[in-house]
Amino acid sequence: MTQRRLLFLVNEALFFTTHRMPVALAARERGFEVHVAAPHEQEPVEVIEANGFHYHPIPLIRSGTSIKGELTLLMAFWRLLKRIKPDLTHHVAMKPVAYAGCLARLSRVPAVVHAVTGLGYLFIRDDLLSRTQRAIIMRLFRFALAHRNGRVIFQNPDDLDLFTKKAAVDPNQATIIRGTGVDMDRFAPVATPRERPVVLFPARVIGDKGVHEFVEAARLLAGRSVPADFVIVGRTDPINPTAVIDETVRQWEHEGILTWWGFREDMATALQSASIVCMPSYREGLPRVLIEAAACGLPIVTTDVPGCREIVDAGVNGLLVPPRDGAATAAAIARLIDDPDLRRRMGEASRAMAVAEYSVGSFVRRTLSVYAEVSPDIVAAGGDQKEAP
Repeated sequence: MTQRRLLFLVNEALFFTTHRMPVALAARERGFEVHVAAPHEQEPVEVIEANGFHYHPIPLIRSGTSIKGELTLLMAFWRLLKRIKPDLTHHVAMKPVAYAGCLARLSRVPAVVHAVTGLGYLFIRDDLLSRTQRAIIMRLFRFALAHRNGRVIFQNPDDLDLFTKKAAVDPNQATIIRGTGVDMDRFAPVATPRERPVVLFPARVIGDKGVHEFVEAARLLAGRSVPADFVIVGRTDPINPTAVIDETVRQWEHEGILTWWGFREDMATALQSASIVCMPSYREGLPRVLIEAAACGLPIVTTDVPGCREIVDAGVNGLLVPPRDGAATAAAIARLIDDPDLRRRMGEASRAMAVAEYSVGSFVRRTLSVYAEVSPDIVAAGGDQKEAP
């Protein structure tokens, strides 16, 4: 009997290793030959291949808009589907869902699963170009998501509601799986004595993640001599339309209002060094790093927007602030800095919520259950799954 083939199409190889590896490992245990298509990044690709998966490079640029580049990507997807002949494809993020989803229908892939992980800057901006691009991408979504044997995974109810109102998805083919699961043993509270609270921004250094509001809050609180250290943990992203250049971050450091740790592979250690996590993003699917922060027993300051508000029960395990409001962000951080007992109670609530709702084992089981809906011979996962090394 020919081994069944599962093809992941994702927009970042690193994203696959950090967010989808446990599902891929579980699928392989259930008899799949696993293939991964993503833009080439040396270290993540080495991890993919070291775990025994077949890697395929694709010319995907997340923020690319040139007609030639997008047509090249479409042809790459088409050739890949024809060559691999997958029994099941799992498309993750906007371009794989829209482009590969359409081609999977046209090439009659037997079963497809789409993961809408967040809608990005196109659904945050309201200028003419963004509205035009949204109209185009929604048309593609309508076709891509209408596969007769397909399922669509959303991470929050706001995105599902938007797609339903736009007639881009049949609600009977959609489900919500909040987040991508976190290893609760690795991301766990650690008692770290410190003289001053550490406020951590754990995200790519781009405008849409709320970095400017974080910096404004740090500057305001430094001006009031509030005793805290502000830290950015994340890489810059030059291809993002709201990118912040390295020189700007270094200037913030030079002002003495924050420290930049750059990209960290050991996010558990970084989070465990923090007292408060703050990410005032403008919109998310459901940010894994906030789940990791909750698992580490941290109070969270984030925005009352789709995706972010899924993680915070306001007043219980964190505080919600309006988007694009540095002053409100500063006030929320100051409240937590001034009240260590409140930080402790909210941190304990974060940990309890994370353990109850966001374990990696639960995420794997629920994802494999979606696979089973389109491929009935798949047996759903049993016990907890650990993250790959």
